[in-house]
Amino acid sequence: MNFTELFGDNLQSALIIILNLIVIESLLSVDNAAVLATMVLDLPHEQRKKALKYGIIGAYVFRGLALLLAGVLIKVWWLKPIGGLYLLYLAFDFFKGKMNKTDSDDEAGDENNKEENKIYKTIIGWVGQFWATVALIELMDMAFSIDNVFAAVAFTDKLGLIWIGVFIGILAMRFVAQAFVNLMEKYPFLEYAAFIVIAILGVKLTISIVTHFMPESGITKFLDSESTDLIISGITVAIFAVPLATSFLFNFPKKAIKE
Repeated sequence: MNFTELFGDNLQSALIIILNLIVIESLLSVDNAAVLATMVLDLPHEQRKKALKYGIIGAYVFRGLALLLAGVLIKVWWLKPIGGLYLLYLAFDFFKGKMNKTDSDDEAGDENNKEENKIYKTIIGWVGQFWATVALIELMDMAFSIDNVFAAVAFTDKLGLIWIGVFIGILAMRFVAQAFVNLMEKYPFLEYAAFIVIAILGVKLTISIVTHFMPESGITKFLDSESTDLIISGITVAIFAVPLATSFLFNFPKKAIKE
């Protein structure tokens, strides 16, 4: 496999894709980190850091395995539409949860979700609260790693760029997450923007079923073209950049109100 097969032959296109990957992988990692943080809140204070440490190790391991999965994902055509439907489900579940959320849900917090998990309830009696929490964190890490791979593959089929995207997700879990958490606390609408992008990526992956069965059609040539990739990349950047700019200049959408 040569350099062009890994990264493509257009430097500008590759850089735009990498920029998109930095944004979406970092935001996915923020969401991942936030979920993991809520899962340890009911542990004794001295056990929280230890559980999160195991969680970070698990994140590295599963994202490393995800790098190998990326190579398979490119070659097995039907995994792409399945991944697209999965990303669409994530977006649908997010917006459905936001629409159904009540004030009492805000007060209760997300940590209550762990108590409703069947796996957690099953194994807590065997291994205790701490290791049951760690096991659930590792399970979440596995799911999060799949999210990262599907999001990266939706942008490009160049394995080198996908590797960069997943590796960015690993770095984001360690170094970038807190910065993005602070940014989303100031601009809460960014979370909505992130899931709109995830939905767009889900659609892009899902319609790959058309390109597989109709490889010579005009729509396939359009979808597989470099210009389409640039358009989608530009749209995803704009989804984040435009509301950030209007919020900064006109306070629309509104920033978070400081208490």
